[in-house]
Amino acid sequence: MRKITLIICFLSIANSLLAQPVDKNLTGRLHDLVKGFQGEAGIYVKNLKTGKTAFVNADTLFPTASMVKIPIMVGVFDEIEKGNLNYNAELIYRDSLLYEGEDIIGSFKDGEKIRLSKVQMLSITTSDNTGSLWLQKLVGGEKINNILQSMDFKHTRVNSRTPGRRPNWEVYGWGQTTPREMATLVEMIREGKVISPAASERMYRNLIRIYYDGQALSQIPPYIQVASKSGAVDEARSEVVLVNAPHGDYVFCITTKNQKDTSWNQQNEGFRLIRNLSALLWNYFEPKSHWQPAAGVEKYAE
Repeated sequence: MRKITLIICFLSIANSLLAQPVDKNLTGRLHDLVKGFQGEAGIYVKNLKTGKTAFVNADTLFPTASMVKIPIMVGVFDEIEKGNLNYNAELIYRDSLLYEGEDIIGSFKDGEKIRLSKVQMLSITTSDNTGSLWLQKLVGGEKINNILQSMDFKHTRVNSRTPGRRPNWEVYGWGQTTPREMATLVEMIREGKVISPAASERMYRNLIRIYYDGQALSQIPPYIQVASKSGAVDEARSEVVLVNAPHGDYVFCITTKNQKDTSWNQQNEGFRLIRNLSALLWNYFEPKSHWQPAAGVEKYAE
């Protein structure tokens, strides 16, 4: 029976992938883009207007780094919809919540108060690690993973501080995903299909107010609305982006792992790959756009 179930599951996934038309030209350009990259890279792109996709290693597992904060947000809004959390509830910060680093919430004094809504906003917009781990604690990693499984995400999971996930944490860190799954999750939020239309709308509003905009977002005109979340650790860089482009929305996710370049500056090979991909896609989907980043804007990059 187990063997039959696995076969049915495999056929279902295969049929789903075959149903998506492939943009062969763009796929070829993606393969050219990652040639010579000193590490492993995965890319998934979907034109939401035509349904066409392009990809490289789209179903390979990669570390999420801070992109895991999107699944955590999904878990928080599920609890809100169920009545277990109140979006405007007043929370009390404790020093025991501190995750060392440059965080707004991590700079709080013990006993300070902040609304849940602001913790959630900071988790996404400024990628606040202390706030994000606080939210994960309120919901629970297991519960978040169960939600992801119920949404038919086979690989996207929270690993850190989640029972039974230590082996995965040792390989992938805080969270794991595939380029296809992370892009699909953001697409579903855009379409109002995650938790509820109202929850999806609120989540999407958070995703369009990103502070760290020096990589993929820097290659898209500032007057174009973009939802995104990036992530980075020493050997991995990633970003998921949904562009509300004039001629049709498109979504993409790029992830890396085992990078040889572990530097933390704008010339990091992973960061450059992300910027190059974003520029390629903007010009591919908006070929008549003559926009270019302003000369000297690099000094303002985050």
